[in-house]
Amino acid sequence: MTDFTVWITIITFLVTLGLILWRPKGLNEAIPATAGAVIIVLCGSVSFSDLGIILNTISGAAITIMATIVMAIVLESFGFFNWVAEKLAAMAKGSGIRLFWYVNLLCFLMTLFFNNDGSILITTPILLMLLNNMRLKNHQKIPYLLSGALIATASSAPIGVSNIVNLIALKIVHMDLWLHTAMMFVPSSIGLLLLTFLLFLRFKKVLPKKVPIMVSGLTRSSYHPLKSVIHHESEKARSKFMRNILLFVLAVRCSLFLASYLQIPISVMAVIGSLILLAWRWIYLKISPADMLKKTPWYIIIFAFGMYTIIYGLNNIGLTEWLIGLMEPVISGSLLHASIVMGALLTVLSNIFNNHPALMVGTLTLTHMNLSVLELKVAYLANVIGSDMGALLLPMGTLATLMWMHIVRKGKVIISWWDYIKITAVVIPPATLFTLIILYYWVSSLFGGVLQQ
Repeated sequence: MTDFTVWITIITFLVTLGLILWRPKGLNEAIPATAGAVIIVLCGSVSFSDLGIILNTISGAAITIMATIVMAIVLESFGFFNWVAEKLAAMAKGSGIRLFWYVNLLCFLMTLFFNNDGSILITTPILLMLLNNMRLKNHQKIPYLLSGALIATASSAPIGVSNIVNLIALKIVHMDLWLHTAMMFVPSSIGLLLLTFLLFLRFKKVLPKKVPIMVSGLTRSSYHPLKSVIHHESEKARSKFMRNILLFVLAVRCSLFLASYLQIPISVMAVIGSLILLAWRWIYLKISPADMLKKTPWYIIIFAFGMYTIIYGLNNIGLTEWLIGLMEPVISGSLLHASIVMGALLTVLSNIFNNHPALMVGTLTLTHMNLSVLELKVAYLANVIGSDMGALLLPMGTLATLMWMHIVRKGKVIISWWDYIKITAVVIPPATLFTLIILYYWVSSLFGGVLQQ
């Protein structure tokens, strides 16, 4: 590589990242990612044969995430998420503290069932509607909205299928989805519990003790699409239908892990599930699947391909070699060091450069280190924790957080970057470090004998 190629690659990465974070005039993030990828190819950092490798790496992840998003859109057509919000408000029974815990549980489950970006995009407007109808003040809304956003984003760590970058990284390190979940679900869930508890302690004085009891009326109008279909039957009938939908989504989610275990592409099961749900909606609501062509954010595939091309270019000019020389002596031979050091590195990189490129760089780096099987897996899982939880220290750490900031401001809830950082600086570092330590003990005690070379 010539010096010119190296500098063009670095500048292209920085300019692309800046445009993605800044998004002037609402610029779609796929545009700078695509332009950057074209420049990277033209300057010679990435060859045309490399593009084939990149396409093979991201295709399955992109298809899986798009199928999941389609399912979320279909559920929104059914009025499912508004129904969930109604149930959440009813279960709170007028307690602001109970509502806090239910909101965070909802955001956790939304990410597990769908993905972190979808969780932010769907739950935040519903929570805004709920809190506005409860007539809470601005400072009373922030604990629910901010904690929900942090938990929704960090909840992509327990299962790799909740984040497109996690899925791409899984492909790079040749790790099955079921093994990722077996090694990661317990430690990261315990870490999420600690994070939620720390958020509760931080917000305890601000949380309202009492909130209005609201069982219905959370939708923008009194209309529910299913009411006309089931001939205005009782609320019990509507709830039964929604529970059936939920059970189906759960079954589809479980099928992804079964497919991974049986070495079947998980994208196949995700697509089958979304097609069945589309047919279900067509039968009940008479809505043709054609609307998915407009509603589905297809640009995510282009964005993922463009960003990975740029990261591959950084890899080819020697970035990963530099990181290998820096990190390998520190983490080799110690699972605890592998967990804490790689988690800390990804936390720093994610908050500087955003977690999408950070996790890709970190994962590519690991594949070129001389690590044992167990060290590689622990280091990779630590990367995920750093990029999913540690990245939440600053708003620019994740695209999901930036989207959340935009949605809440549009909903007339005032929160500045400084307000955000005052909270995250207290809760994110201890929660991330705790999760990394728990990861070490969990994996070494249960999987050490199986995976150790």
